[in-house]
Amino acid sequence: MTDTDGKTKDKKPLTLSAKNLTLGKGGEGGAHVRQSFTHGRSKTVTVEVKKKRVILPGQQGETDKLSPEEKSFTSAGLTSKEIEDRLKALHGTINTQAVEAERNRLNALEEQSRLEDEKQEKKRADTLTSESSSPLPIEPEIKLAEDAVYKKKTVYSSYADEEEATRRGKGEDKVKVPVTKRIEPRRRSGKLTIVQALRGDEDKPSRSLASMRRQREKRKMAGMEAPQQKVIREVIIPEVITVQELANRLAERGADVIKVLMKMGVMATITQSIDGDTAELIATEFGHQVKRIAESDIEIGLHLKEDDETQMKPRPPVVTVMGHVDHGKTSLLDALRKTDVVSGEAGGITQHIGAYQVVIDANNKITFIDTPGHAAFTEMRARGANVTDIVILVVAADDGVKDQTIEAIHHAKAAGVPIIVAINKIDKPGADPERVRNMLMQHEIFLEKVGGDILDVEVSAKQGLNLDKLEETILLQAEILDLKANPNRHAEGVIVESKLERGRGVVATVLVQKGTLRVGDLFVAGAEYGRVRALIDDRGNQVIEAGPSVPVEVLGFNGAPLAGDDFVVTNNENQVREISEFRQRRAREAKSALSARGSMEQMFSKIAAGEIKDLPLVIKSDVQGSMEAISGSLTKLATEEVKVNILHAAVGEITESDVTLANASQAMIIGFNVRANPQAREAARRDGVEIRYYSIIYDVVDDIKAALGGLLAPTLREKYLGAAAIREVFTISKVGKIAGCMVTEGLVKRGAKVRLLRDNVVIHEGSLKTLKRFKDEVKEAREGYECGMAFENYNDIKVGDTIECFEIEEISRTLE
Repeated sequence: MTDTDGKTKDKKPLTLSAKNLTLGKGGEGGAHVRQSFTHGRSKTVTVEVKKKRVILPGQQGETDKLSPEEKSFTSAGLTSKEIEDRLKALHGTINTQAVEAERNRLNALEEQSRLEDEKQEKKRADTLTSESSSPLPIEPEIKLAEDAVYKKKTVYSSYADEEEATRRGKGEDKVKVPVTKRIEPRRRSGKLTIVQALRGDEDKPSRSLASMRRQREKRKMAGMEAPQQKVIREVIIPEVITVQELANRLAERGADVIKVLMKMGVMATITQSIDGDTAELIATEFGHQVKRIAESDIEIGLHLKEDDETQMKPRPPVVTVMGHVDHGKTSLLDALRKTDVVSGEAGGITQHIGAYQVVIDANNKITFIDTPGHAAFTEMRARGANVTDIVILVVAADDGVKDQTIEAIHHAKAAGVPIIVAINKIDKPGADPERVRNMLMQHEIFLEKVGGDILDVEVSAKQGLNLDKLEETILLQAEILDLKANPNRHAEGVIVESKLERGRGVVATVLVQKGTLRVGDLFVAGAEYGRVRALIDDRGNQVIEAGPSVPVEVLGFNGAPLAGDDFVVTNNENQVREISEFRQRRAREAKSALSARGSMEQMFSKIAAGEIKDLPLVIKSDVQGSMEAISGSLTKLATEEVKVNILHAAVGEITESDVTLANASQAMIIGFNVRANPQAREAARRDGVEIRYYSIIYDVVDDIKAALGGLLAPTLREKYLGAAAIREVFTISKVGKIAGCMVTEGLVKRGAKVRLLRDNVVIHEGSLKTLKRFKDEVKEAREGYECGMAFENYNDIKVGDTIECFEIEEISRTLE
């Protein structure tokens, strides 16, 4: 097989010889490969690699003119243009690497110089500083040889040559990164405690909590560690506390506290509450000290201490007018005030407390409190006596001492205040002042005219007689009492009356006793609190402040307080809210305890048997005092069988919500001096709820008493009709025995109850089955007539027996 080329005649033809193909010795790139076989046999093989030079056609003459470096690129089969481009890129890379190497060397020298300067500055600062401080860790120096030789990177003609040089180990040496020794402390093991942080032993290794716990347990097991001493604590115990909270305060386990309770015979879980006495016994059992507190301690500090005598100034006297109904109390006060107050009272009877101030002259003023005289307002009158300095006992000259007069005397004596007797209505024809004085002596009221020490004045409120003398007597008594108060302090007083007005909200009459009340003051009154928005005096004028013994109307309450509640001004709003919540909670508990009648078992049994009947009511009044008086009077009407159930009692008009409550509970609504709004009237008409309006408390009590009487079970009474004697007994088939009788007394009625007597002993009681005269059924048989009678389901009758006839009638009961 031959191949010829016409262009090149000297080229030898390619032939295949009969000789074996072998690799010649020597040559570039030779290597020995050792092969291992089993049984220790091995074989070495020599591998020779030969590169064949490739010359493209037409380049034979050009290659002879190239340099050796260019010839190496030409042998790779590249054109002259490609070779020129690659050489330019190669020389550019070499120049760039040289520039970067020089820049790195200069940076290293500059960094070394900076570190040396910092080191010198550090040594100089340590020498000048006398305080001891832990040195900061110095960064390791980077040592660079000044005569470091930077080798140029070897450039290969092809990627294959570079790989071959790398495989034979002739490639570029790898740069070894120097390993810097770690000189900063290791991360802390365990938790950092406060003692370690303060002591500063941060470099010392600390043991873990688990290791310390194990060591403590080992010492305890070995008996090396003494038991910990018990810590005696002062435990604060309230009135009621849960077992869990008690265990937390004692720093004891809940199971241990429950064990102590079980030993005391108290079975309680961890979440149940126990009383303060039991908790105190448990704390004493564990050896702790006990400090008892109560919820009422929150009121400590509300009332200020006694005032300084140097700041006390005279104040007007507070006078309370007391007496029997219609003895002229309000008329007397009206004459003093020169205004008409009685005309505004229903029936001429004072329905709620009024507080007024009368100016006698430029320097003298008198504050009057007019209390109702009706017995239903006993509590209101008692509150009036508690806030007063002087009591004026009004007694009618023609009527004398009555029940409410005696009651007023008892209130005045209990309050420990002086009494001035005003004998009123001396202008009437039947007036007898001496008779009144003698009657007062029976109740230990000794007047000056009979040798006593109590002043009395004969007056006439209608004609205005001796009113000036009465005022002089009041001022004289006040001068003897030497009444003083400190106006330069927070105000304290008492609620005289409260009511709810449309557009103004809750309005309360407050009698200031100490200090000065100003607009904007924060106050607490009983279970309510608020801020003074406006002050209105007894004449309807707005004022900025009110001093001692001055009655004013206060606006700004969040709810209607009760008459007689204390009124205290304070600056702590949080304390005011807490006191209000505590008092409301205490009032609810007292109300629930008061409404409970007997034990639960008794209540359930009575309800099941229908023994307890109640009359549900919703009461709305114009003022708080009237509402309290009505509720108290109606509650007292309750008996063992019937009672009044007051579902809701409040101040203000009757609203639709009141009608809804009454409809759901089948209750009746009582409006005292108030009316229902149009929505409430429409709802009441639609739901059939009864609304009753009253202006005098007598009518309320009488109507409710009659309604409760209707709930009482009627009294059953036996009415005797007559008697008959059995003369003969007849037996009739399908009917039974018939008694032939003679009516001996009264009459016998068909359908009435009968009683069979034998030898004056009752042997049967039932009803008549039939009553006949001859063969006709009759309704009754009178005395002297004969008749035939048969009993219902009873036939044991004999001659000589007596039959009594009677009726059971029901009699309605009334409350006494």
